[in-house]
Amino acid sequence: MAKVTLKGSEVNTVGELPGIGTSAPDFSLVDGALADRTLADYKGKKKLLNIVPSLDTDVCAISTKKFNDAVKDREDLEVLVISADLPFAMGRFCGNEKLKSVTSLSMMRSKDFGNDYGVLISDGPLAGVVTRAVVVLDEDDKVVYTELVPEITQEPDYDKALSMTQ
Repeated sequence: MAKVTLKGSEVNTVGELPGIGTSAPDFSLVDGALADRTLADYKGKKKLLNIVPSLDTDVCAISTKKFNDAVKDREDLEVLVISADLPFAMGRFCGNEKLKSVTSLSMMRSKDFGNDYGVLISDGPLAGVVTRAVVVLDEDDKVVYTELVPEITQEPDYDKALSMTQ
């Protein structure tokens, strides 16, 4: 179990982020067309998982826009924005913001992703959604970088995460 804070109050997650050098856990998440997506759908590309509680919050929206803008010319990298939001809301946000370089994926059918990646919040007002984290995977789905943002209302370290995708 990891500890993070929400506006200074401690909350817990169900586990820990995957270890550097380990194989990333597979997942089944839902895309904007309500299709199930797994890790295999992005095989052969580097992946940056921008894990956020909800795109309907300022910091989650900011991080998604910043990652989108940073990877516009990257054909070798998939940025996956993962939250508990419904695909409709995520699609509306990405459409309104004209975000074309990120893929939004929802945990609407299962919390397995949150459990397997250790990011599901287990207590406090956000229990049942994921905390803010970034996980970078190489082309072979090995974990090369992780960041569990210690305060949910803070942004991740964009430069460090993006440097790990080179």
